[in-house]
Amino acid sequence: MRLDLIQTVALAGLLLFLGHGLKRLIPVLTRYNIPAPVVGGLPMAALLTVGHNMGWPAPAFDTTLQTPLQNAFFASIGFGASLIVLRRGGPLVAIMMVIASAAAVLQNVVGGATAAVLGEHPLMGVLAGSTTLTGGPATGLAFAPLFEEAGVQGAATLAVSAAMAGIVSGGLIGGPIVAYLLKKRPLWIPVQAAKERLASHVEERTPEPSETAPTGEDVQAYRLVKHLVLLAVAVGAGAWVSAGLQGMGLTLPAYIGAMIVAACIRNFDDWTGMIGMSQRTMDDIGDVALTLFLVMALMTLRLWELAGVAVPLFVILVAQIALVVALCVVVIPNIMGRDYDAVVMAGGFCGFMLGTTANAMANMGAIVERYGPAPKAYLVVPLVGAFGIDFVNGLLITTVINLWR
Repeated sequence: MRLDLIQTVALAGLLLFLGHGLKRLIPVLTRYNIPAPVVGGLPMAALLTVGHNMGWPAPAFDTTLQTPLQNAFFASIGFGASLIVLRRGGPLVAIMMVIASAAAVLQNVVGGATAAVLGEHPLMGVLAGSTTLTGGPATGLAFAPLFEEAGVQGAATLAVSAAMAGIVSGGLIGGPIVAYLLKKRPLWIPVQAAKERLASHVEERTPEPSETAPTGEDVQAYRLVKHLVLLAVAVGAGAWVSAGLQGMGLTLPAYIGAMIVAACIRNFDDWTGMIGMSQRTMDDIGDVALTLFLVMALMTLRLWELAGVAVPLFVILVAQIALVVALCVVVIPNIMGRDYDAVVMAGGFCGFMLGTTANAMANMGAIVERYGPAPKAYLVVPLVGAFGIDFVNGLLITTVINLWR
């Protein structure tokens, strides 16, 4: 059976909403921030694996849109790279960026060394390092073809497995780390009354520009079309940028150029106001692209390729978790201010360095609900985890792959 482009996208959409439905039925999936595309896409991959083991012919999917959707999502992250917003975060954002970048390097060193000791390709450890833990499933799947070319067999399946383990670990470990830190330093616990806790920890945003539309045009439709065009321009022009960088001998995923162009457009608009871009609208479009990309990638995974490397992957991930826990306990509280906000940042750091920004925000949300608001943490962690570290991580992974060729 062969599904054409429209049928493949339709199936991906149905699986996405299956994932949302399963998250409502199984609360633990929501508690640990398992993304709906993963919840919906992996059962299809499991079904195909059963079919493969029984000798059934596998259906053929037309995944032509998978790469454009991937590039569109990463371009939406590029549009968030506002220098004005980063400056507003002050020195703490810069310090957290340095720590997160150093941690990403350490993840790759620990992963590569552990893989080599276990007799596996060192790049397998990099794939189960910053690529999937700091980067998440989208980054892992985006880089998987490059790892495959470099000699890591079944890279896409390994990427999803490592990313899922990281998401679960990031959700499980963040809370106990914070509890341990506050038990050791009870004087850091704030004294605000519980009724005051919900008002202060709202993420700061750049004010959204008011939208106007030509006479006779619907404002919302006009805004949507404008941002879709901006996204298309970033992805299209980004392809030329990526091609130019590859012409210089660099091995790059296709989305790097789109992120660079998007960041340039965003900062041009910040300085001139000529475009009137809404980051909230761009984020919404990027989320749509991400969910469809992830489902399409996950539902075609070859899970049977994981059987031979399950034990090495487990050992590598245990080493990675130990590394992040050590950083959260020793480094983050002492460097980020030695106060309650620094402890909350440690919980958020655990979330986005093992899983996703959603893990980070969930970890911090549970903390402030119990102990009180942490406004500095709610400014710093999203800025670093949501897009700052993605830029650095993409360059870091690219550098490692190029050095290993």
